[in-house]
Amino acid sequence: MRSTCAHRGGWSARTRGEARCRDCGTVRFTDYGALRPPGLPHALTPKRRDARKADRAAAAWMANLPRKVVWWGLGSVAVGAG
Repeated sequence: MRSTCAHRGGWSARTRGEARCRDCGTVRFTDYGALRPPGLPHALTPKRRDARKADRAAAAWMANLPRKVVWWGLGSVAVGAG
């Protein structure tokens, strides 16, 4: 949704933490803060077994990529340059 209102009419406070544009009625939240539990987040590390499995899966995927894809990309650049 697109609004062409520049909100020049000002903002009227309706409830705590909320204001509305007097011209178009757009709501603006004034007391917004990110919700986060107290303390630092805990780091999650995968088990060694799972990490090795993921590494092997990524290596197998990379090994099976077609090699000519790179050349197709470079070929279109070379053709356009001439």
